[in-house]
Amino acid sequence: MEDVLERWRSEKTAAYLSSAVAANEPDPRRAKLFRKMAEAAEAQAAILAKDLKQVPGFTPSMRSRIMVFLLGILPPRAMRNVLSAHKVRGISVYRGRAEEPKGEKTDGSGHPWPTSVDDIGRQHKNYTSGTLRAGVFGVNDGLVSNTCLVMGVAGAGVGPSEILLTGIAGLLAGAFSMGAGEFISMLSQREMFEHQIAQEKDELERYPDQEAEELALIYEARGIPLNEARDMAKHLIANPEQALDALTREELGLNPEELGSPMGAAVSSFLTFSVGACVPLIPYLLGYEKEGIVIAAILAGIALFGVGSALSLFSGKNAFIGGARMLVVGSVAAAATYFIGSLLGANVA
Repeated sequence: MEDVLERWRSEKTAAYLSSAVAANEPDPRRAKLFRKMAEAAEAQAAILAKDLKQVPGFTPSMRSRIMVFLLGILPPRAMRNVLSAHKVRGISVYRGRAEEPKGEKTDGSGHPWPTSVDDIGRQHKNYTSGTLRAGVFGVNDGLVSNTCLVMGVAGAGVGPSEILLTGIAGLLAGAFSMGAGEFISMLSQREMFEHQIAQEKDELERYPDQEAEELALIYEARGIPLNEARDMAKHLIANPEQALDALTREELGLNPEELGSPMGAAVSSFLTFSVGACVPLIPYLLGYEKEGIVIAAILAGIALFGVGSALSLFSGKNAFIGGARMLVVGSVAAAATYFIGSLLGANVA
């Protein structure tokens, strides 16, 4: 009974948030979709209410109220990840349009009409998985944080051996912290996604017709005539495994094959942070003393430019601009810590 009550509240919350999205969505077709999704969530809540001995009054949580407030400030597209986490269906309509395969039928705007789960998977494949994201930003964080740490203690006037010891301590502390943080973060995210998929599976078993209609409404919002969208949805719903895959991708905006690996993210973050953090330590590991800080600064600058250029591969921006921006930001941070370190060193002396 507690599980039914929890799911009833989940549906009522989804209806509440879907109505808020519809009210703040400037695109009429998408607004219509979310109004219908709100109605569908209310209908599913009504079905669940039949299993409750006493139906309580629904009061939106403080979190839901805050989300509605933010929807009045930010466009729904900007809130899509948060909304997806709260089981607001249809968020997949905010994903970018897929490239039209040769010979594939479209809605007239370049968006292909999916005719199978494989089509849906291709349209919503996520190439920026948690492990890759953790790795890229792990290198960046290790490089910037340990460079700043080395510059700070160097500015304080300590010797090369103390700088090396401090840098190694910073490397280990940061790497373990990043690894543990990524593991917990990815594990929590995966558990949340798995819980949502399990709920979707249960709903598919309880009321497949309603789920098929919701799927059809999403396709309609993309420009597919409703009758054709319904035929397509019914075809997918006929196969429970394909149906769950399609609903997970289209309603929840998730790819069930790419929920993220907690251990993969942790190991990737640990190793890549360590690689980045090693860069400013290289001259001290090689035995350089007085000139060590200059060499460390040069190596860190080259690495910062390289990381910034690499990040442009994901953003699609100019590689030189991305590298130069990262170099400037990192240099300012390193210079600031060196200056602060020199002030602290002078005061201690």
